[in-house]
Amino acid sequence: MPVLRSLSRAVRQLLLTSLLATAALTGSGLGTPALVRAAAPGSAPSAAQLQALESALNGSDAAALRAQLDTGAGIEPGLIERRWSALRQQFGNARWQLTPAAADRNGQPTVNLRVTATRVQGSVTYRLTADQLLILYSDGRRINGQTLLREQSILRSGEMDLPVSLLIPDVVLTGQRYDVDVIFDEPLEGALVAGGLLALTPQQVAAMESPSLDLAALGGGGLFKSVQAPYSPGSQTWAVLLVHPKGVISATKRVRVVADKAQLKP
Repeated sequence: MPVLRSLSRAVRQLLLTSLLATAALTGSGLGTPALVRAAAPGSAPSAAQLQALESALNGSDAAALRAQLDTGAGIEPGLIERRWSALRQQFGNARWQLTPAAADRNGQPTVNLRVTATRVQGSVTYRLTADQLLILYSDGRRINGQTLLREQSILRSGEMDLPVSLLIPDVVLTGQRYDVDVIFDEPLEGALVAGGLLALTPQQVAAMESPSLDLAALGGGGLFKSVQAPYSPGSQTWAVLLVHPKGVISATKRVRVVADKAQLKP
């Protein structure tokens, strides 16, 4: 299917940018998740700190962003700045929004980070939405640590947002078998669709490499795969590409891998 292969190459670089978006505050890189590191000392950032960080992310001054961050568990300011700059180059109108969210099972306040952006490439408009759920730590002046609880990004093209469900868990136990399913929510009605699914290596994510996804025709309305989690705590990151006559969808989803059943709870 040469046309489908061409489409895969056309969105490859934009799939990479969706990875960059979801890594906006993951300074340690996905290969060494902050989740398995010791929690950073300090308390939750104040509302004023969150507002200052949001303003810096939405600004154009890298120094202003660096001023909000300090090296700590899960925070590497230099790496965050590079990913932030790379995303701004690909999506000049990217907007970050930080919103306080419900406390986790231990009573720690959480923060939802959302990135939205659009990009016109030729005659095609791409729309990006990326979400993270984080626990942030502060020394009272700067953000000096974070724990990533949930992460997902979706990049779409076409005149309408095709409804798709990413049925991929946020967290699994070490060695557990689980399903990675991506489904078109509406009937295909005879449309020719194709898709590909790939587990990214920690090295690919850390190096911000653009993955090459092989596409195959889909007959069941989605991608369905049963996989096994690693036997060591950490994470798995999945990249998805779907091609439909009405548009292209690429997505990334991070699955946390934990050894303690108590960590399966939000």
